[in-house]
Amino acid sequence: MRRRVSPFRAGLGRRCPGCGEGRLYAGFLKVAETCGRCGLDLRDHDAGDGPAVFVILIVGFLVVAAALVTEIRYAPPVWLHLAVWIPLILISSLVLLPTVKSLLIALRYRYRAGERPPAAF
Repeated sequence: MRRRVSPFRAGLGRRCPGCGEGRLYAGFLKVAETCGRCGLDLRDHDAGDGPAVFVILIVGFLVVAAALVTEIRYAPPVWLHLAVWIPLILISSLVLLPTVKSLLIALRYRYRAGERPPAAF
């Protein structure tokens, strides 16, 4: 019997949701086929488009709010908005996406959302 690993600890650490120690990713966003530590099959534990939606909503809200406050207070030229907000959007999205994806995978594992149904006769 495996010990229960906190899905938040495993997800935020980008670790295997089963043991909390093995690496979850084989690449930037490519989920490993199995955990190198406990051997858990990770192929069925994919989060789909959910992480991208959450990242778009989070980053979009924060950047639009910051750009609006900046525009109201300082009224900078448009080129300055583009020079500041576009790189900020790209960098924050690329930093957040793997973490949010691993968190959703860990939550799916914890609540058994990725299990295959038994084969029909």
